[in-house]
Parts: sequence; C-alpha cells; structure tokens
Amino acid sequence: MRKIFLLSAALLGTLQLTAQTGSTTMLTTLTNGADIRTDVSEVQRITFADTLYNLNSDGHRILEADELCWPEDRLLPLFLPPATTLRAVDMVSSSLTDEERVMLCTFQGIVNRTCPRILLYNHNEEPRTTWPTAHNLRASTVSASRAYALVKLYVDEFNGLVLYSNERSEHYSNLAATIAGLERLLPVTADIRAKLVAAGIDLPVVVDLTTLTMNNAVGVYTYLYDNYWSRCNHRLLISLRPTIPYVHDIGAACGSACVWLDPRNGSERLLLDKMLRDMTPGRDFVLGWYPEERSGVGEATRYGLSTVPADFFENTTVYSAVPGPVKIAPVPKRPKLENKVYATVYISDGDNIQYCQHAMAKIFEQSGRGKIPLNWTISPALADISPMMLNYYYRKATTNDCFVSGPSGLGYAMPYDAHNARYYASSTSANLIAPYTQMTQRYLERSGLRVVTIWDNVSATQRKVYADNCPYLYGLTINDWERQTGRLTYSIQDDHLPIAPLYPCYANGVDVITDFFNRDIKNFTGTEPMFVTGQATVWDAGPDKLVELKDKLNALSPGNVSIVRADHWFSLYSEAHHLPFNLAMLQDVEITSSPASTKAGLAADGSPSEDYIWISKADETDAWVQFDFKEPYTLSRYVVRHAEAAGLAPQLNSRDFTIETSLDGQTWTIAGSHALNTAPVTDATITPVQARYLRVNVTNAGADGIARIADIEVYGAH
Repeated sequence: MRKIFLLSAALLGTLQLTAQTGSTTMLTTLTNGADIRTDVSEVQRITFADTLYNLNSDGHRILEADELCWPEDRLLPLFLPPATTLRAVDMVSSSLTDEERVMLCTFQGIVNRTCPRILLYNHNEEPRTTWPTAHNLRASTVSASRAYALVKLYVDEFNGLVLYSNERSEHYSNLAATIAGLERLLPVTADIRAKLVAAGIDLPVVVDLTTLTMNNAVGVYTYLYDNYWSRCNHRLLISLRPTIPYVHDIGAACGSACVWLDPRNGSERLLLDKMLRDMTPGRDFVLGWYPEERSGVGEATRYGLSTVPADFFENTTVYSAVPGPVKIAPVPKRPKLENKVYATVYISDGDNIQYCQHAMAKIFEQSGRGKIPLNWTISPALADISPMMLNYYYRKATTNDCFVSGPSGLGYAMPYDAHNARYYASSTSANLIAPYTQMTQRYLERSGLRVVTIWDNVSATQRKVYADNCPYLYGLTINDWERQTGRLTYSIQDDHLPIAPLYPCYANGVDVITDFFNRDIKNFTGTEPMFVTGQATVWDAGPDKLVELKDKLNALSPGNVSIVRADHWFSLYSEAHHLPFNLAMLQDVEITSSPASTKAGLAADGSPSEDYIWISKADETDAWVQFDFKEPYTLSRYVVRHAEAAGLAPQLNSRDFTIETSLDGQTWTIAGSHALNTAPVTDATITPVQARYLRVNVTNAGADGIARIADIEVYGAH
C-alpha cells in the first residue's frame, strides 16, 4: 500500500532520504524523537499541514533545487518515485524549434523535481516502449502540437519566465536554462512567449536577458559565473551544445549550470577551469559532451573529475527515480587452463549513456549476439542514472555476453592522451586520480563490472592507484594506438592486477582484428598459453560481423584458438602467470553447504543479487559453505558479500563468522575470524596458506537467525 505523509513544516529539517545498497529509505523524525523509516517506493505523497510552503494542484510540495536530498555517495539526488501514469510528449516527428526543445526539457526537469510526471520522447532508435516498460512505467502520450497545453497543466509550479534571444549568441539558451532551474522559470524567446500566451499561459517575465550584449561563449558564461555560479550546485556540471538540450531536465532539476566551453580556446578554457576547480573529485562529475573529445574529457581529468557522456540521453529525472538494486547475472564457470590461444574482444562505445539508451538497445538485438563470447562496454554510472537499464541488459544477456566498464571507470576520464602524447592527470601524483578510482570501485561493484577499458594509458603511479583502490577489478585494458615506438607491453601491478593493451584498439572490422591477432598467433608453439585481446568499434563491427571471428581465428591455428569472456580471459591470464585469481570461478570447483533453502552453488555464482543468494534454514546449528578446489592452491584473499550487498536490510548481514582452510578436508585451520560485523562486504587479505578446501562458518547469522550469503570469492595461485 502506498503511504501519504502529512507533516508540519517544522519537521522539514528532519525529513531526509538515505541511500542504502539496493534500497532508498525515507527517515522522518517525529516531535517525540521517534524515527519512522519507510522505503521511498512506498511513498505516494508528502504534504505539509501549514501553508508556509507552495503546493501544486496534486497536493505535492513544490521543491526548490537546493531542497533536493542528495547523499554524498550518489551521483544524482533522490527523487520520489514517478507518478502512476506519466504524461509523455512525442518530440521526434514534430517541427519544434531548438528553443522550444530547450523550454520543454527544462520544464520537464522543474516539474519532475517535485515528483516525476513528464516523459519526453526525443529519439526513435529503440522502440518507444522499451525504457518505460523496463522501468515498469505507464505513459499517456500527447503530440508535440499539444505541448503548450501540457505546460498549462503545470503552470502553478513556475514563478514566471526568463526571456532570452539567441540572435547575438546561441549560448543564451544555456544561460536561460541555468537561471530557469534556479528560479523555477520557463526559458522562452519572444516567439515562445507569444505561443504560451495564445495557449492561455500569461506568466510574468522575471528575468530579462534580451538587454544583454555579450556575443560569444566567454561573455555569456562569464555573466553566468559572476551572477549565478555561486547559487548553482557544484556537484553536477552540464556541458552541452545549446541546440542539444536533452539532459536539461536533470540540470534544471538539480540547479546545475549548463555551459558549452571549448578547452582548445585559451579564454574559454580558463573560464571552464574556474568552474571545474570548484568541484570535488570523487563525488562530482560533468554530464554531456564537449566541442572536441580529448581536450574536453582531458580538461575535466586534470581536476580529478570524470565526464559521463550523455549528449542525447533523455528522461534522466524519470529513470533515476525508479529505485532498485542492479540485478547482476550469475557468471558462468571458467574453462580449465590449457595450452591454447585465448582471445577476447571488446565492443565500444558504452561509456556514452545515450549509446546505452539508444544505439545499444538496437545492436543488442542482432542475431549474432550470443553466438561467441563478446564484451560489451557499458557505463557504471547507470547504477544511479538508470539501474533498470542495467537490469534490462543483464536480463537479456546470454552467458556469452560479458559487461565491462567503458573508459576509464565511473565516467570517461583520460589519464593519458596517446594522440597528443600528454598526461591530463599528473603522471607522478595520485592525489587527483585516487578519489576517481575510489568512486569507480563503488560503482563497479554495484554494477557488476570486473574489467575497465582505460583510454588511453596510465603511468606506473596511476596503475598502483587502481590496484590500491579497485579491488573488485580482475584486470585493466589500455589502448595501443600504435602511435608510440613499438607496442605497448603487458604488465602486472602489485602482483595481482594484470594490465593488457588492446591490440588493435577501436578496430573497424573483423579482418583488422584477425590481422592484428595473427601477429602473435602465427608464433604460437602450443607449449604454453597465449593471450590476445582487442577492441572493435561498434559502428563498424557489431555482433553480426564479429561472429565471423570464430572461423577466421580458427583458420590461423586450427583447434588452438578459444574466444572467451573478458572475466574468464583475465582469470586464465592470471592463472597462467601464477597470480591470484578467483578460484570460485573454476569449472570443477565443488561447493557444498549446511542444510539450506537454496542451492549451495548460489553462494559463489558471481552474482550478489537477491535472486541468487544462498539462504540457510533457521536451526540450532551453525551454517556453513565449503569449497573443494580439487587441488591445493596458495590462498591469499577471500571476499564475502553479505545480505546487504544483495539489497536486503543491513540487520541481516552475518554478524559472526570464521574462515577455515584445509589440505585434506579433515584438519582445519582458522584463516580469519570476524565478530560484530555490520559491513555489507568483508574483503580480507590473509597470510598465504596452502589449501585445497575452504569453509565459511556463520555462527551468528544476524537479526532473524537465518544465514544469507550473497557471494563468496576465494583468491589463490599455483
């Protein structure tokens, strides 16, 4: 049952939303000091008993940008769940001007800030029902010709208009959109204002920009910086061409500045730097795109910030408001290491979330997908921006579809630009990239991505930062553009993190990949494993074409080439080089447990999600899970993901448990002991020990006495 909260304005300061793994909780403190915790998905409405605050026609309190709940560990604020039925506007086949699109996208963000109720269709690559259905939303569509009538329905949520003209510069659109989000205004030109009046919407002009005389980007955005930047939130900067307004909804909702500055221009770069300098590495990010890729992404990287490419992403305020954990799919067991050639191929361009929303949805339907193992780059930022989008792909994936992170983790960062032979993040200092990798670790684990493709390279210092801060990783790839003397070489950081050059990178065809791989395969002797890896540009070589690789590579060395997933590839590579790897992934590992209501294998299937966790029966004995690796390994680390990692309540985490090892399955030695645990994940490095068996004993299962283990990893080497 959905709940309605009637509160006094005096309680405003005690009303907050908190993000937990897999859930979003609303905390209300009563006047007697008692706390009420409610999952936000159960909340239908929050109203206030007094009249100090503006209410809209639905009884919702109208929120200002600075009143949003924005936890420190989230990319975006927490919105209330979307309305039961959203009103949608078809903007694809319309004759709307760019300025009208700016108005509607900004309008959407301001309305959805209070409660998501507006959906805008801007693209038609994927079927229109794809994403509303994936988010379990219903939409009632109106034509673009009735857009002004839709605006009229929500006119009580706006204070007036910000009037502008693009005659002197197109950048006034971005300035107007920025001000609109801060002041709850509609950004309009004189023509749009006339159409609003004709539709019965006669709002006052609160801010008039038509008297300004600046005629270039520096002038317009200097005015923005001097007059509005201090009021904007600095957690999110929108960088977007004024004619592409689709992410204006989240910018307006958050009260973010929207700019379009070119770092190749000295004066524009200095102004952009002033803004980037005010943002916090490891928390804040840039959303959108730049006039030129490498200089733009690189400039943000200089300040320890990442960019989430999103020039055509739409409905962020809607899809980010649908709560729920990412349902990571189980990982298939890995084949036994043999003296073969192991090949793996990555598909671009998953760092751009508009690609994930539009083109990828179409390409993922190609009939060739699933016929050979392929690695799909995707953005871990979707864990906040649209977790249901990640779930959509996980749900449709085959065991041959492996998802990996696009460059270079949480959002696009460019530590080193190989094209221009330039480090954007200092090659010697870890101060800037460390917060970025720490944030990357959180989102990799939430989204289930074990490999990062880095553009283009990282220094020795930066490699160590990844090794120190991203324990979830199985490996890194770097881009070998052949712009340096000789090839980039493989390396291993801190004796556990393999770093592999993509050779080729961004290849435009199957024959190119085959040719590059053959430069190594032709030297294969069969006396030891060989590893080759490359990247294909999705625009030229999707799964329907890449499926040809199986026969082409087999022809190079008949019977000796095996195409594998990226997580398997790095596991095999690590084993071949005597590095620790996740033994739970081995094909012949035997997993047994105490009596349980789910299969023992779910305790180590690579997925911590609720549908795939191990749950013991409640009885008087200890609960346990045991591994038989069939031969001794030198064990050095274990990871136990508890109930909270599956999206369940923290109180259900295992409180007390031990880790035991054995060579014969009879005599056991304690390798780790944990008491009063409250963390969702236990990640422990131990003194290396020879063992064939490992057992997790849960002696205190948590609040209800039922042991739950979301996933276990055990790392060992020969």
